[in-house]
Amino acid sequence: QVQLVESGGDLVQAGGSLRLSCAASGRTFSNYVMGWFRQAPGSAGSERKFVAAIGWSGRNTFYADSVEGRFTISRDYAKNTAYLQMNSLKPEDTAVYLCAAGTELKEAPNYGMDYWGKGTLVTVSS
Repeated sequence: QVQLVESGGDLVQAGGSLRLSCAASGRTFSNYVMGWFRQAPGSAGSERKFVAAIGWSGRNTFYADSVEGRFTISRDYAKNTAYLQMNSLKPEDTAVYLCAAGTELKEAPNYGMDYWGKGTLVTVSS
């Protein structure tokens, strides 16, 4: 089992920045692809959208077109933590952001992720 706890969500003005953190515990952190996903508050898990992912080695990163160039995913093996740096935030980025871990990134709805956190709310005001 892997436990994931997100933090860093907040209310921010459009154009601002936030950094989300995902602390992992349990099985070996370095064995997993780490991903960030988002969904509208109160929506079903099937409506989750892919945001970004980073491979187990940390060398390969992947982004949704909507966040490419604005968001950066990274991971710290010493701290067993994944991060999502979000810059130039837009109102349409408002969502609950969830961290997930899996052995391979795949398609929706579960994206190949085996473990999910509970999410952290990001609200971007216009």
